[in-house]
Amino acid sequence: MRQSFDDISAQLRARHRRSARLKWASMGALGLAGLFLVLFFADMLVKGLPAFQQAQIQVEVDYSEQASQIPLAAVQEDVRPLVSRGYLRLIPGRMEDNPDLLGTSRMEWVLADGQVDQYLKGHHAKLSNKEMAVVDRLKEDGRAELRFNSTFFSSGDSKMPELAGIASAAMGTVLTLLVTLAVAFPIGVMTAVYLEEFAPDNRFTQLIEININNLAAIPSILFGLLGLAIFINFFGVPRSSPVVGGLTLALMTLPVIIIATRTALRSVPDSIRHAAFGVGCSRWQMVRDHVLPVALPGIMTGSIIGLAQAMGETAPLIIVGMVAFIPDVTNSFTEAATVLPAQIFTWAGEPDRAFIEKTSGGILVLLSILITLNATAVVLRKKFERRW
Repeated sequence: MRQSFDDISAQLRARHRRSARLKWASMGALGLAGLFLVLFFADMLVKGLPAFQQAQIQVEVDYSEQASQIPLAAVQEDVRPLVSRGYLRLIPGRMEDNPDLLGTSRMEWVLADGQVDQYLKGHHAKLSNKEMAVVDRLKEDGRAELRFNSTFFSSGDSKMPELAGIASAAMGTVLTLLVTLAVAFPIGVMTAVYLEEFAPDNRFTQLIEININNLAAIPSILFGLLGLAIFINFFGVPRSSPVVGGLTLALMTLPVIIIATRTALRSVPDSIRHAAFGVGCSRWQMVRDHVLPVALPGIMTGSIIGLAQAMGETAPLIIVGMVAFIPDVTNSFTEAATVLPAQIFTWAGEPDRAFIEKTSGGILVLLSILITLNATAVVLRKKFERRW
């Protein structure tokens, strides 16, 4: 039975309406995702930016014999609860390093207690009415203010929020990623070159390819269990060290680098290979001198993205013990260390409200580094990629 023109027109209008509904639904989903992303960044900025400021107060510090034995005696009694205990503990050491301080008294800007910091930022603080009155008086006199928190970038972890920083975690992250890069990059690139350029197409190589693709989809915590079983329990690598963390992340990053390298090698036209064979190059000379230089931008891009992914991992590093309390900056590959994601995880579990902004500040630093790494990968790809 033939359809009339009106029936066909009605079907077309219904089809166009369905297409329009699908289009608007897709745009709505995209807008909702963008809204959540904006709200996420706004929340992180609101909570994290205060972490880059720290309260300081100007008090009279008395470098006396009594202060060398009892650091609390170095400041007056009314401001004593307002000064950071961590700062007071340093006074005997400063007097030992500089004997000329003994017997002197001077006005100095000192680090304030975490509760004073919260009070000056307008948050709830566990201060008595008397202590609040003293802080208000200091603020009116210009002797209490918020300054740039250099301690956040120069010190390690601490149970006192005003002294807690990311320096030890940042150094641990650098050392861990160096181990990851040193292990995963050469092994991943060589594996990809062999599978793509030299290996025969048989069941064994097909099985390897399937396993590589499966490893790229395995939850990261399983790599942590593998690192714990192999590197720590079997080989005896020091627990919580950048070595064991880097080796564990290298296992996780290997499939990403292999897949990215193989994709870069496949993008090289076969005409380049044929031309190399035509001038008498061996297969290895063809790969080394012609294919790899052309595929290198893609390989570097994939490797940077893989390292950025490894940098943001927490679960496998928790399994191998990289959540230790590290107050000092680690400079060794075998000493206990922590990394930025694990440090953020530790701060998130602290009951003190002051650690909330430390957590958000650490997230902002980590996000900045990850965005920079991904942007670098995009720039390298755009700058060096070739279209054939």
